[in-house]
Amino acid sequence: MFYDHQQIEKKWQKYWEDNQTYKTSNNTDKPKFYVLDMFPYPSGAGLHVGHPLGYIASDIYARYKRHQGFNVLHPVGYDSFGLPAEQYAIQTGQHPAITTGQNITRYEEQLRKIGFSFDWSREVRTSDPSYYKWTQWIFIELFHSWYNKNTDKAESIETLNKHFEEKGTEELNANQNDELNFTAEEWKNASEIDKEDILLNYRLAYRAETTVNWCPALGTVLANDEVKDGKSERGGFPVYQKKMMQWSMRISAYSERLLQGLKTLDWPQPLKDSQEYWIGKSQGAQVKFEIEAHNNEIIEVFTTRPDTIFGATFMVLAPENPLVETITTAEQKAEVDNYIEETSKKTERDRMADVKNVSGAFTGSYAINPFSNERMPIYISDYVLMGYGTGAVMAVPAHDERDHRFAKKFNLEIKKVVETDEDVQEASFDSKDSVCVNSDFLNGLNYNEAKAVIITAIEKKGIGHGTTNYRQRDAIFSRQRYWGEPVPIYYKDGMPYTLPASALPLELPEVEKYLPTEDGDPPLGNAKTFAWDEANQKVVDTNLIDEKTVFPLELSTMPGWAGSSWYFLRYMDPNDDEVFVKKELADYWGQVDLYIGGSEHATGHLLYSRFWNMFLKDRGYINHDEPFQKLINQGMILGMSAFVYRIDGTNQYVSKNLAKDYKTQQIHVDVSLLKGTSDELDTEAFKAWRPDYADAEFILEDGKYITGREVEKMSKSKYNVVNPDDICNEYGADGLRLYEMFLGPLEQSKPWNTQGLSGVYGFLKKFWNLYFNGEVFEVSDEEPTKEEYKVLHTLIKKVVYDIENFSFNTSVSSFMIAVNELQKIKCNKRNILEPLAVIISPYAPHICEELWSLLGHNESVEFEKFPVLNEDYLVEDEIQYPISINGKMKFKISLSAQLSAKEVEDLVLQDDKMQQILEGKTPKKIIVVPHRIVNIVI
Repeated sequence: MFYDHQQIEKKWQKYWEDNQTYKTSNNTDKPKFYVLDMFPYPSGAGLHVGHPLGYIASDIYARYKRHQGFNVLHPVGYDSFGLPAEQYAIQTGQHPAITTGQNITRYEEQLRKIGFSFDWSREVRTSDPSYYKWTQWIFIELFHSWYNKNTDKAESIETLNKHFEEKGTEELNANQNDELNFTAEEWKNASEIDKEDILLNYRLAYRAETTVNWCPALGTVLANDEVKDGKSERGGFPVYQKKMMQWSMRISAYSERLLQGLKTLDWPQPLKDSQEYWIGKSQGAQVKFEIEAHNNEIIEVFTTRPDTIFGATFMVLAPENPLVETITTAEQKAEVDNYIEETSKKTERDRMADVKNVSGAFTGSYAINPFSNERMPIYISDYVLMGYGTGAVMAVPAHDERDHRFAKKFNLEIKKVVETDEDVQEASFDSKDSVCVNSDFLNGLNYNEAKAVIITAIEKKGIGHGTTNYRQRDAIFSRQRYWGEPVPIYYKDGMPYTLPASALPLELPEVEKYLPTEDGDPPLGNAKTFAWDEANQKVVDTNLIDEKTVFPLELSTMPGWAGSSWYFLRYMDPNDDEVFVKKELADYWGQVDLYIGGSEHATGHLLYSRFWNMFLKDRGYINHDEPFQKLINQGMILGMSAFVYRIDGTNQYVSKNLAKDYKTQQIHVDVSLLKGTSDELDTEAFKAWRPDYADAEFILEDGKYITGREVEKMSKSKYNVVNPDDICNEYGADGLRLYEMFLGPLEQSKPWNTQGLSGVYGFLKKFWNLYFNGEVFEVSDEEPTKEEYKVLHTLIKKVVYDIENFSFNTSVSSFMIAVNELQKIKCNKRNILEPLAVIISPYAPHICEELWSLLGHNESVEFEKFPVLNEDYLVEDEIQYPISINGKMKFKISLSAQLSAKEVEDLVLQDDKMQQILEGKTPKKIIVVPHRIVNIVI
């Protein structure tokens, strides 16, 4: 019978859908296993063959765990808010919900075609109001929470109110923006507005003036990871640093817990290292420096090397530091203003990365070193960031490379305070193994001793204290865009208040255009119905804002990461309208046991979701500290791009091997324009491809136009994508699944080559034919031979090891070997072929379902117990011993595997061939390596 992959795959995909085969029950009798993929953003381009790689791996694992008797949660959903749909809406006027819905329909068709065992009934979409209702609810919970350092967790803002009522700020140990001091009496007498203003200083979701990456062309603030080389990643538009009132999330309160939690996780080390670096823990001291002629102003710095304070010869402030305006002298103002303007064009990430270039401007003012009493000129420079520490550094050029370059450029004093024979005027010297010099009472002390002594001295002088600092900044939580979650906040007397939970979801209003308003407000400012009637608890017409109880709503939307910070919890209870997840379901499903996704999310999604998870645990809604226990970063599937070579200033294209003779521009062309599997361009198809190529002329070699080829990231913009639909049509979804796993280790990047699919497809046909005698399905109930059992159990042992170690590529090789061996020995025994279908089914589910059904089973193969290894079948009855004489192999002898080394030795010596070689001599030495070899020295 012919293997018709198209008919088989359609049949079983319909069966799975009709029978809800993969619908997960919340039956808590079975042990649970939660397998999750980082959910996709549904773009208009659909999937290419690079996208399913991680999904296929997670699907294999999910299916394997079902075979082992686990209750498996393997859900799917869509991260459906975001910039691309909105940019399309701006260009075409089409509502982002329409394009997003169309894109999701396309993705779902493609995912179903590949045969994933998702529980489709649990699908979530971040842009669905029934989902973002709970994103808004979590935001409100964050707004009404503060971080208590004494209990080391988030608590209700009510406990903070109670503390203020009883003690004011006395004994308060909180994460906050500014250090405030007031008594219980002052708190009680404060107005409502003042109290709200004070509470914003402590809330976990708060509003404050922040320096942001502002992209005028996109009309929004961008996260650091959305900016590359001073331009927006999407569109390549200029990005500037700008101060704005923004919503922020106090992730910095969780810095230490986020660091410590990494120790409990089974994640790739490079990913843990990225988070550790991003959080950036350092220990040192906060020190206050007075400013000459500015009695009311001080510069506070955080330094990890307070032991070098005697070597601090100048100060450097971040250009955004509010002190700059106050202390800059009239003579220096123009230079300083110019420098600030230039810095605003760089992102923080660019400033951190650019360690080689030195620039700055002198403010004209001086600070006083509190220990040497020397005057220290105060500069500004873009290498100091407002968000790290205090936005100021004490510069010790003798012992810091960047400070040294700065001192050299501006001709500033370089003073050695750490013992070294190196010439610190020429290069900085950094060491924690040396002792202090030129440092008064620290002289002769080593690093640890000096650090302790100077911190005590700083505290005694009342100018600072020892402290721990973190590089991680609070996360900006505002986007000046339309297509995102509305922030459930209204403003009364300029103060933010949250909507009641009963008013959620606060739905996105309709707007006539998706651009900012004429006044520069975000697009939500264009909405006709977007105001809050406090008295009647409802959203009303925007024109009513001047009435007594009607107030403006927040016009920013939440960032893209809001919905993805908790989606893994919603999958546990996706249709609940009462809570975001029932406590008992969160307790049952707990952590994600296996999470597969891209390493590019290291310091974005993965950090934010850990933060939200910890917060929800603090507030008692869930019980687990960390969301994702094991995480694997899949590699990329690379595409083979094609290039043509256009002669500069012409519409002439020269073939690859002749291009060196001309000045040319290399241009990507669609790989579908090549002839068959060759590198030859179909020139007529190229001319028809795009209007600007219609009049193209070609310089050929041997009558052909040969394109350049290069392996690079598979991407629509490089025209090198391969559509999985085409592969499924020609080679089947099972062929695609097996081939993607066969390409190489999951974590590594590997090039795609469509020609390689024919080998995998050939294997599937061989596997199919094992169950047939010509056109007839024929499986024998006869007891298999020991040899047949050995092939099966060798495979079981290898595949169990491979799946549990995520070595999927070697499993596919093992399938091929096993099927070849069974074909050679013409095995058609049910006791071999039934378990074989179960073993291969996680990888190639459609063909295995069909064979399982032909074997007479009415239930899906999915829930059949995975075959159990019996090592007895792997024990050899006989061993072929090579007999080596004086290091050369002379002959082989078959002996029972049960014999002892002495018995083997005796039988070898009695063998006729051995007797002829010995000619009556006695061997000098006999070495028997059991089950391997016999070495004889004569």
